[in-house]
Amino acid sequence: MAGRTVKLSLLIIATILIALASLFIGSTDIAPMAALKAMFGQGEEAHILILQQLRLPRTLLGLAIGAGLGASGAALQGYSRNPLADPGVLGFSACAALGAVAALYFGLRTYVPLFALIGAGLGATLLVALVGQRQRASVLILAGVGLGALATAVTGLIMNFAPNPWALSEIVYWMMGSLREAGPSALIYCLPLTAAGLIALFITAPDLRTLALGEDTAQSLGVSLPRLQILLVSGVALCVGSGVAVAGAIGFVGLFIPHILRALIGADPARLVPYSALAGAGFLVLADMATRAISSNGATLYLGILTSLIGVPFFLWLATRKMSS
Repeated sequence: MAGRTVKLSLLIIATILIALASLFIGSTDIAPMAALKAMFGQGEEAHILILQQLRLPRTLLGLAIGAGLGASGAALQGYSRNPLADPGVLGFSACAALGAVAALYFGLRTYVPLFALIGAGLGATLLVALVGQRQRASVLILAGVGLGALATAVTGLIMNFAPNPWALSEIVYWMMGSLREAGPSALIYCLPLTAAGLIALFITAPDLRTLALGEDTAQSLGVSLPRLQILLVSGVALCVGSGVAVAGAIGFVGLFIPHILRALIGADPARLVPYSALAGAGFLVLADMATRAISSNGATLYLGILTSLIGVPFFLWLATRKMSS
């Protein structure tokens, strides 16, 4: 128990330090005391503008999206009993991206977050309707993969008929994923929905621990599989949909964060889900700091590209290891 407390404390401290570093470090370095004053509206006007309008919303958004992706990945891996599961496997990120791309295609740039959330919500509704009373994890995963493939195909069709190169480039850049447009409006969309999604996923964690014994055994021990499935689908849809709505597609965070923590704290979903939320939050803010550092030298590196460059080799290593075991 003491060891778990120490690990949790270290994870919390690391996440807080990363978040603070994100406020202090950037293209314009601000001393820690000046940054703290600026957060409360004191000090130089330029520092106040940078902290309150740019860095603080960006950091909060990174923490929220990373927490949602990390917890979603851990919950899905616990539900499917497969370490290769990822939040994108249920198709919600593809559905949210389809909604956002549709908004961009029709020139409704202001309504991109709203359309993305509608897309994720429709995807969750359709997935539940497709699965119906079949409560097996394999059925849910297969339906989600099919739904994601359909949404991706329709997204490609929309991009194929983009009215001009500028509209196509806007769609492509948005799909790369970035926190560059973080602001108060993005936080209004993302924070409440991600919080609701995290609560739903945290509620599933004890049932996921029992589910590790098998679906029939879990039912005999009092786990309601329909309730568990609804909570899981709702939680993942809220976390992933709200993240895609304001930052575009950011992948692989939910794949490797839970797997790394599994090696450190064990595979118990009751602990892995909240731990993955913390680690995912810290990792995404750290990755965003890296993109800012690289982009400040003239080249633009998108956050979704960086997480994929980190996640794809890890996924290939994990898949190869699983096949050889």
